[in-house]
Amino acid sequence: MPLLFIARTITGLLSLLILGTAIYLGWSWWVGETAAAPDGEWIRVREDWRLWLALGLLLWSFGGRLVLPFILAKTDGVTPQGFPRAESQLTSPTGARLYVEKEGEDGPTILLTHGWGLDSTIWSTSRSELGRLRSLQPHRLLVWDLPGLGKSKTQPGCIGPDAFAKELAFLLEEATEGPVILVGHSIGGMTMQSLIRQRPDLFGSRVVGVVLLNTTYTNPLRTMILSRLALALRRPLLEPLMHLMIWLQPLAWLCAWQSYLSGSAHLANRIGFGPDVTRAQLDHVSLLVTRNSPGVQARGNLAMFRWDASGAISAAACPTLIIGGELDLVTKLEASEAIASQGRSARLCAVPRANHMGFLEQANAYHSEILQFARALAMRDSPKAPLP
Repeated sequence: MPLLFIARTITGLLSLLILGTAIYLGWSWWVGETAAAPDGEWIRVREDWRLWLALGLLLWSFGGRLVLPFILAKTDGVTPQGFPRAESQLTSPTGARLYVEKEGEDGPTILLTHGWGLDSTIWSTSRSELGRLRSLQPHRLLVWDLPGLGKSKTQPGCIGPDAFAKELAFLLEEATEGPVILVGHSIGGMTMQSLIRQRPDLFGSRVVGVVLLNTTYTNPLRTMILSRLALALRRPLLEPLMHLMIWLQPLAWLCAWQSYLSGSAHLANRIGFGPDVTRAQLDHVSLLVTRNSPGVQARGNLAMFRWDASGAISAAACPTLIIGGELDLVTKLEASEAIASQGRSARLCAVPRANHMGFLEQANAYHSEILQFARALAMRDSPKAPLP
């Protein structure tokens, strides 16, 4: 999302400044200064503090990630276990190669769409929590990598919420059976709103429920903190920076990895979390946004600048659950409130102590709401066999 792009750019430049300072100090120590000795000969004088400071900064530039998470986040809790899954690569009509994972044999499908810069591995906690529902009522679970991220591939011109909505429609038709509940975080929720506009016929028939997590209904610059400043900087600064990142992608990727190793990426991504983030959560998110192509992420941000789906949720002929974080800086709670006010059968849940990545750090609260929502749908569709 744009706010995190701005934060990563600033901390990335800071990381490069530290590395550049280390190189300069090391070079200046090696060169030293010439001075006259008492006997009249010229000698080279080196100040050892420059060498030690250079080594310290160099060590931080490539090992800071081992220290910063201990300062920025809490001790980790229980790590979700691995999952039995069926992996596949599906080729859509647009030519995109979509990476899909499925689990479960029977029942409705819960289809999870992740946020921007991440991939389907971000749902590990969700898969563990939603697994509790399978013990009460059989269901399938499907996660996928958005085109251009993770193991999914696509063309540069096919990146953005509207393009992703076409791929989501393809998955609904080719990779799911029976009723489907769509769950989307951030750009995943934006993609679902685009799909409502493109294919309203799917909602109320194939799609029986929609869950939007920490998302917006318009250009994210308008619903983030400091939105007026961000909008003022969009054309003179943000868009040129993103185009530069696309043109210089190899260099941008190299800088991103250096920022990750130094811990600067962790500092930037900390903005998307509330007070309860753990070290593993922070490192996982930082690794994903580093591992995924900077050029793809820049193209996605540019597409979001031109995106607007105001009122789209009103065309969804199925129940909708909107979950927002009270502390969300990336897509403020006001955005979730606006979406909920537009929906015909929408319910808003505001989660305390939750920022943009609330479904990770406040997993119990988020998944409790999703499970209750799924239970209500099951009771509505099968009144004779409700969930316990």
